[in-house]
Amino acid sequence: MLNIFFGSFLYLSGLFTFIIERKHLLLMLLSLEYIVVSLFLLIFYNLMINFDYFFCMIFLTMSVCESVLGLSILVFMIRNHGNDYVLSFSSLW
Repeated sequence: MLNIFFGSFLYLSGLFTFIIERKHLLLMLLSLEYIVVSLFLLIFYNLMINFDYFFCMIFLTMSVCESVLGLSILVFMIRNHGNDYVLSFSSLW
């Protein structure tokens, strides 16, 4: 029971960091990965009772794909604009 409260606290602190650091793309990506890891811990704690670990592997695979996509967008932004501040990025070009 304590593990679920700890995982929920990790998720909410990651969400709070994501909201606070909305102007800097790298910090947003780091907080998203923190949220994904906390969700993985919550899923792992809940599925540990049933010994169903296959869903955990699917979740980890999807989270790796999400992180690779975020890093590729970050590299694209830095190559085009020179920084990773969201306010300097104009989507109207």
